[in-house]
Amino acid sequence: MPAHDTPISLFAGRSNPALARAIARAFGQELGRVTIKNFSDGEIYVKYEESIRGTDLFIIQSTCPPSDNWMELFLLIDAARRASAARITAVIPYFGYGRQERKDQPRVAIAAKLMADILTTAGVDRVLTMDLHAPQIQGFFNIPVDHLYGSAVFIDYLRQQQVPNLVVVAPDVGALKMARAYARRLESDLAFIDKRRPRQNVAEVVNIIGDVDGKNVLLIDDMVDTAGTLVGAARALKAAGALQIRAACTHPLLSGPAYERIENSDIEELLVTDTIPLARKSDKIKVVSVAEFFADAIGRIYADESVSTLFIP
Repeated sequence: MPAHDTPISLFAGRSNPALARAIARAFGQELGRVTIKNFSDGEIYVKYEESIRGTDLFIIQSTCPPSDNWMELFLLIDAARRASAARITAVIPYFGYGRQERKDQPRVAIAAKLMADILTTAGVDRVLTMDLHAPQIQGFFNIPVDHLYGSAVFIDYLRQQQVPNLVVVAPDVGALKMARAYARRLESDLAFIDKRRPRQNVAEVVNIIGDVDGKNVLLIDDMVDTAGTLVGAARALKAAGALQIRAACTHPLLSGPAYERIENSDIEELLVTDTIPLARKSDKIKVVSVAEFFADAIGRIYADESVSTLFIP
């Protein structure tokens, strides 16, 4: 129980209602009543249908496409601030626009920094999120950011599978740190793929660094979008002598030809979480819920307890 008497309220936008309900259920509380609708021109309207004055308010909203999900979150925060909530925490299971986190070319935007600035301007006091595309995005905020890792829910599932002769593979250098953490906790070997990206959403495998011949592979990444990187990596690994190939990606964006690519690939199972709702089911895709994990984090934040035990990658 918290060391204060401030009431707690949980509300949600429309981006991922199933996850929001699951988080509230795991926390043991109903979601608050809020009206969210669109005018005929598409403009978003939000209204809290119950008093939130003086409450410790948690707004659950993944910011996956479309970008209206971001605008909806901004409006929910602004309305809460104007309704005198005591503290506003944005619970963002998937932080959209996180891939544009640096100026790697001339005349491009740093979208992740812009989103951080708008969140702060809107009036949020704290952010709770999972597997940012680049951990340094936390530094874009001047407010507390609690960054959870999807590995916490994947590791338990993978240990139950007891896959023999396992090697964890990073599909690119950017995922190497995450893959190393998996390899350490699963007590397995580690390898990574050197790839080139001639243009956006196109990846070419150049070299496989490490031994995968005769081994079962677990590919690790923070997100899967068009699945080109994963499928290309699986193809190269299979050609290098890998046996069973699994993949674990926290955020299933799965846009464009992603589903067809995965279903026709050498990947036997793709593990994802429910931070983003799936557009459709697939026999190859296994969803592991993060609802209890987020509910635990919300409870710790509300009670002013340490959340650091949940940060272990």
